[in-house]
Amino acid sequence: MPFPINLIILIIFGYLLGSIPWGYLFCKARGVDIRQVGSGAIGGTNVSRVLGMKFGILVGILDVAKAAVPVYLAVRFLFLDWQVALVALTPILGHIFPVWLRFKGGKGVASVFGVLFVLLNWQAVLALAIIQVIALVSVRVMSFASLTMASFIPLVIVVFSYSLPFYVLGIVLAVLIWWAHRENLQRIKEGKESQFKFKKTINVQNERAK
Repeated sequence: MPFPINLIILIIFGYLLGSIPWGYLFCKARGVDIRQVGSGAIGGTNVSRVLGMKFGILVGILDVAKAAVPVYLAVRFLFLDWQVALVALTPILGHIFPVWLRFKGGKGVASVFGVLFVLLNWQAVLALAIIQVIALVSVRVMSFASLTMASFIPLVIVVFSYSLPFYVLGIVLAVLIWWAHRENLQRIKEGKESQFKFKKTINVQNERAK
């Protein structure tokens, strides 16, 4: 059975929208290549280290939105859960493997929240956010908090949805987040992972001079 044209369009749209590297663009506008500083990631956590918390939050919101939009359209215009789940995967792949940055992007955490907000509801997202915050407050390492949250994604989907395709999607999302954090995992094992601070920790002027 051929894919419906709406599905094909949304798959392409979801990937391209998800691949917009907001963190990279904001930092580049300030003369800094975020891939060369901090953790090298293009997401809100690393942006907060370079430009401060306000920009980090803004990038996080944009990363959530760019994932939520294609999923919302999929829910509106597609009829089968497996089709919606397939589209929901594309902005995450776009964020982690952006074509504009030679397929080297971010960790996908904020974008996963955007996907689940549309697929499930705000209670499910709140549950995962609470898990992440508790882990962050306990250890003060954002990567550890994100990995802890990701591990609970399949369970949260089981609680808030009876859809098998969505459950499979949850497993795939968790695996992707763990894979994207593979370097962080190595630093955690070596005790070298940076603790999260609620302020800018990298001097932009110094980075421009390099």
